[in-house]
Amino acid sequence: MASSSESPLPTYETDDSQTSKLIRKSRESPFVPIGISGFAAVVAYGLYKLKHRGDTKMSVHLIHMRVAAQGFVVGAMTCGVLYSMYKEYWAKPKP
Repeated sequence: MASSSESPLPTYETDDSQTSKLIRKSRESPFVPIGISGFAAVVAYGLYKLKHRGDTKMSVHLIHMRVAAQGFVVGAMTCGVLYSMYKEYWAKPKP
């Protein structure tokens, strides 16, 4: 039985900032920041093109931008999975 001073819930480090979490995550999986930056680039491009979309309807423009952003993120996730599989199975030295 746990004593009254011990918490039954797991404790997490509180000095871990968002920046240090992002740096740690990008070392573990380098395609995470690529996916984030690609998503941000597609959103920025979509906002820029929103003003100069011509005769294209707003809903069609938004659907195209959503599909482009999702495609970039899914592509980055796929590359990350392939990279981790490469590290796990092919680049790992055999004992």
